[in-house]
Amino acid sequence: MAQNQNPLSSPFLFPRTNSSVLPDPSLFFSPDLLSTPLPTNSFFQNFVLQNGDQPEFIHPYLIKSSSSSLSLTYASHFSNSVFTHQIFNADLTISASDKTHPDSQRRHIVSSFSDLSVTLDLPSSNLRFFLVRGSPFLTCAVSAHTALSITTVHGIISFSSNSSLTKYTIKLNNGQTWLLYTSSPSNMTHHNSSITSDAYSGIVRIAILPDSNPKYESILDRFSSCYPISGNAEFSKPFCLEYSWEKKGWGDLLMLAHPLHLQLLSADDEVTVLDDFKCKSIDGELVGVVGDSWKLKLDPISITWHSIKGVKEEAFPEIVSALRRDVENLNSSGGIWTPSSYYYGKLIARAARLALIAEEVSFHDVIPAIRNFLKNTITPWLDGSFGGNGFLYDGKWGGLVTKQGSTDSGADFGFGVYNDHHFHLGYFLYAIAVLAKIDPAWGRKYRPQAYSLMADVMNLGRYSNSNYPRLRCFDLWKLHSWASGVTEFEDGRNQESTSEAVNTYYSAALMGLAYGDAPLVATGSTLAAMEIEAAQTWWHVREGDKMYAEDFTRENRVVGILWANKRDGGLWFAPPEWRECRLGIQVLPVLPITEVLFSDVGFVRELVKWTLPALGREGVGEGWKGFLYAMEGIYDKEGALEKIRKLSGYDDGNSLTNLLWWIHSRGDEGEGGLEGGKLSWFGQYYQ
Repeated sequence: MAQNQNPLSSPFLFPRTNSSVLPDPSLFFSPDLLSTPLPTNSFFQNFVLQNGDQPEFIHPYLIKSSSSSLSLTYASHFSNSVFTHQIFNADLTISASDKTHPDSQRRHIVSSFSDLSVTLDLPSSNLRFFLVRGSPFLTCAVSAHTALSITTVHGIISFSSNSSLTKYTIKLNNGQTWLLYTSSPSNMTHHNSSITSDAYSGIVRIAILPDSNPKYESILDRFSSCYPISGNAEFSKPFCLEYSWEKKGWGDLLMLAHPLHLQLLSADDEVTVLDDFKCKSIDGELVGVVGDSWKLKLDPISITWHSIKGVKEEAFPEIVSALRRDVENLNSSGGIWTPSSYYYGKLIARAARLALIAEEVSFHDVIPAIRNFLKNTITPWLDGSFGGNGFLYDGKWGGLVTKQGSTDSGADFGFGVYNDHHFHLGYFLYAIAVLAKIDPAWGRKYRPQAYSLMADVMNLGRYSNSNYPRLRCFDLWKLHSWASGVTEFEDGRNQESTSEAVNTYYSAALMGLAYGDAPLVATGSTLAAMEIEAAQTWWHVREGDKMYAEDFTRENRVVGILWANKRDGGLWFAPPEWRECRLGIQVLPVLPITEVLFSDVGFVRELVKWTLPALGREGVGEGWKGFLYAMEGIYDKEGALEKIRKLSGYDDGNSLTNLLWWIHSRGDEGEGGLEGGKLSWFGQYYQ
C-alpha cells in the first residue's frame, strides 16, 4: 500500500521531549519490555508506580504486591448513599519462607503483560504469579525448590489435606474457606495464622470457596488442573471481540464473566455458562464460563455526521437564526483565548458542530467562515506554531504530552502524566474530522499529524516499531476506558465522563469517514458501542437495579467517578449533591451519538426527575442546565425547548445552535426509545 494511503506505515512524530514529571518505568518493567511503548492506564498500573504496593482489582480478587510477597483479598463491600467500595484486607499473603535472592532490590517485576493478564515475578523469592483477569484461581509458579509461607490476618480454624497432599482446605475465623491446589505433592503444616511448606517446585493455585458453599467445591476441583498464563482480545470483525487464553495443564478452562460479558456472549460460541457458580464483585456477580475462547457480539451502531432522525424543515429558521449569531461570535472572538489542551479542544469541537448543523439545515453560507476559523485554530497545534502550548512526544512511556504538561504534572488536567488523554484528543479528533470533511485539501496535508493524535489512544498494533501502546485508555476486559494515567491511586484507575469517552471513539470513526478509512470507522464504531454498553451497565443507575447496594442505588441515578475498586457519587470538581454536574458530565458533548448513549427513555425520565431539584440551589451554572434540558427533550420536546430558549449561557463546548438542533431532531417515538442495534442501517453485514 502506498505510504500516503497508510499514514501509520511511517507515522508522524511530534517533537521529542524529556519530561521532568513522568516516573521512571524501568523500576518495575523487565528490561526487554522497555524498548516498546508501555501502558499508562492499565488494570495493573499501580504495580508499576511509586513503590508498586497499592492494590489492584483483578477479578475476583484484590491483589497487592509488597515486601517480596503477594496478598489477595476476596473483598467485602462497604456502601452508603454516597459511595460503595471493596475493602482490602489481606486474607492470604504468599511469599518464600526465606529470600532466595536476598540481594535483589526489586520487590517485583512485570515480566510480561497482555490485554487480559499480567505476569508478576518476585525476584527475591523464585515466585511467578500469572494474574489473569477473571480467573477464580490465583496461580503461582514456584521454582528452584522453594519453601513457601502463607499467612493471614485472620485465624486459621481448620487446615486439612487430601490423601495425595495436592489439595488443602483452609478455613478462617472470618467465615471464609480457601482451597489450595498443587501440581505435585507438597507437605504443608500450619500454625495459628500461618502455613509453611517444605521445599517445593511446581504450580500452586488458590481459590476462594464462594460463600463457603460446598456445591462449588466440586466445580473448583474439576477445573483446578488447567490454568491460564495469559489472555488476549482481538477485534475479529466490526462489533465483535474475541478473547483467547494461553493455558497449561490439562482439562477445560474455567473463567469468570462479569454482567456485561454475559450480556454480550455469543449464543453460538462454544462455551458453557455455569449459572450455579458465582463470585461477588463491585462490578456485579461474576459467573463461571468454561471455554478456551469467548466471542462477544454487540448490536451495531451507525456513526453519522448528522442527526439520526433528521430535523424537520419547519424548525430550520430558528436554528439558522442561532447559527448566524454563533458564527458571528466565533469570528469576532479573534481566535481562542485558552492554551489548555482540554478547553481548547472543546472550543474547536464546538465550532465544528456549527459546520455540521449548517449542512443539516442547508445554511451553507456560514461554512466558509467556520472552515477558516477551524484552520486558523487547529493548524498551529499540528505544525507546532501555537505559542501557548502544543503536542510533544515522550519516549519514556511512549506517547503524547503537552508542552505545559512536560514540566508541570498539574497542567492540562494532568495530560503530561497521561491523564484524560482520550478526553482531550477526542475533541481534537472531532474538529479535525469535520475540517477534513469540509476542506479535503487541508485534510490531506495534515493527515499524518491527525493520525498521530488518533494513534495515541487508538493504536491496535503490537509491533516493535509502534510509537504508542495498544489502546492507551480502553480496557478490553471491562469494555470501557480509564482516564487516570500514571498517578497512583489506592482504588486503581478511574473514569468520570463516559460521554467524553464515547466522543473519542465516535470522533475517530468520523475521522475514518472523512479519510475513507474503513478499518478506522469499524474500530472507532466498535469501541464507541462498547463504551456505551459499559456506561449503561455501570454508570447509569436505574431505580431498583441490583448492581449496587440498595442504599447507593436509592440515592443515585448516575455514578460520579467509577474506580476499579469504588463507585463515588462525587466528582473531581463537584460534591455529590451537585446533581446537575453529575448528569452533565455524563452527557457532554451533545452529538448524534448521544441518542444511542441515552436510548433508554425510561431511564432518562428517572435521571431528569432525580436531577431537577438540584436546580433550586443558588449558583447553578447555565451550562449545566443546558445538558439537563437536553435530556428532558428526549421525552418532552416542547417543555425542554421553552427552557432552552430562556438560557443565558452555555457550556464552553456547547451552544444555543447545538441545543436547538438537538431538540428539533428528537423523533416522535414513544416511551420505549430505541435500542442501539436499531440505530444501524447496516447491522445485517455484521452478523
